[in-house]
Amino acid sequence: MNIIKILNTPGSPGFSKLLTVGVIGCLGVSTVANSIYNVDGGHRAIVFNRKDGIKEKIYPEGTHFMLPWFERPIIYDVRARPYEVDTDTGSHDLQKVKIGLSVLTRPMGDRLPHIYRTLGEDYVTRVLPSIINETLKAVVAQYNASQLLTQREAVSREIRKILTERASNFDIALDDVSITSLSFSKEFTDAIESKQVAAQEAERAKFVVEKAEQDKKSAVIRAEGEAKSAQLIGQAIADNEAFITLRKIEAAREISQTIARSANKVFLSSSDLLLNLQGMNLEPIPN
Repeated sequence: MNIIKILNTPGSPGFSKLLTVGVIGCLGVSTVANSIYNVDGGHRAIVFNRKDGIKEKIYPEGTHFMLPWFERPIIYDVRARPYEVDTDTGSHDLQKVKIGLSVLTRPMGDRLPHIYRTLGEDYVTRVLPSIINETLKAVVAQYNASQLLTQREAVSREIRKILTERASNFDIALDDVSITSLSFSKEFTDAIESKQVAAQEAERAKFVVEKAEQDKKSAVIRAEGEAKSAQLIGQAIADNEAFITLRKIEAAREISQTIARSANKVFLSSSDLLLNLQGMNLEPIPN
């Protein structure tokens, strides 16, 4: 108990040693804590040294060491992130076009030191708005408004090609470029709609004309057929009057079959149904 009282007495040698050990321990823990840093998944780090500036080494995911106060880490997210831009421009035929573009962008992992020296950490807002707007205006101006609608895939492909080349000059990679929206002025939209309606009306009128022509041809063919049939029947009757008797027999057979299939009872004169076969002259006419 006396030893403890001596250590706890301010000004005693034991208290001074204990205080010194405590201070050294705190400084050691603080130094160790400030000497390590973590790089999360999908990130990369570079280190700024107060003597040499930005180091060229790129640190991957994991825990790394550094000199406290003398060095500090700069961590970049190297995963692809979406960036969207809407811009108003004009087509080749001077139509007002509003086009929206979405890109998936990320920094080139092996160029992080150069990106930090030239653009800093906010490289996206420094570069992409200007090059995207300029590229959109340049590409859209090469197409008419109707071509922007019918050749949208070709327009998107050309925009992607130019943007990828320009972004690579700033050590920025574009994984995907796509047109998200494409709209025109109300006047142009109404004009397109009116044109489509007129085209549909023209197609409908063309169909009506073709149908009338086909109906006309059908009527002519039917009339020609009936005339030919009447001519052949007349010729057959002129050659042999028994032709009429044969037709009567065929008609009587059809009528009798219809009556036989009927569930109702029918009482009619056989002469009214062309069934008076006994009265028919079936003898051939002598030449």
